[in-house]
Amino acid sequence: MKIDHFASTLYRSAKVGEIITFGTYPQMEDGADRTPIKWRVLHNSGVELFLLSEYMLDCKRYHEEYIDTTWSDSDLRKWLNDEFYNVAFNDSEKGFIKTTHCTDNGEGSTDTEDNVFLLSTTEAKQLTHKLGEDTLSANRRAIGTSFSKIKKNDGCYLYVYDKKVNDNYINENSKVLGCSWWWLRTQLGRSSRAFFVGPRNSIRSYGRVNLACYGVRPAMKINLH
Repeated sequence: MKIDHFASTLYRSAKVGEIITFGTYPQMEDGADRTPIKWRVLHNSGVELFLLSEYMLDCKRYHEEYIDTTWSDSDLRKWLNDEFYNVAFNDSEKGFIKTTHCTDNGEGSTDTEDNVFLLSTTEAKQLTHKLGEDTLSANRRAIGTSFSKIKKNDGCYLYVYDKKVNDNYINENSKVLGCSWWWLRTQLGRSSRAFFVGPRNSIRSYGRVNLACYGVRPAMKINLH
């Protein structure tokens, strides 16, 4: 599909750390809205942008059952590349999205070809930063949208940190908001657990794949030509 010239020019000038909007997704409690998605630019190669959603847009299990699985076979990968992809982007926007060859999925796990994906542990370490280190970079600590916190029909709703430790909160628009956990795609081989990011920036490996309280920060690459 031919890329709109104006949009391509606009995105081509985006700098690392900047926020762009692309696609829409429900973000209010009732889920009736179509709010533009905010993405943080992780990298601009000149031919493509590597993007990470600024907020957790939803809450999903990595896999429905507590069994050994892989990123390739996970329910979350299927959801991102089917339901989320088709809800969030129209045909014109899909024309920008690059099919990305995803590696670092876990020891013994096959590489995948994904339109939308989660960050790997390596990408999270290299491309996200602890809050306060660089205000332009993507924060590793993150908060979810109101929509992500509402209990869905599948039983998922985002757990929000509510203890008395200041390091687990983000101040946004003069509001103090509790952080949440969010999934990464990497696993320790074929496993019933997956890596995730905690509210204090830590990257950990023991998230049970069927946990219903972790957030989803989609990532993707869009073409600039």
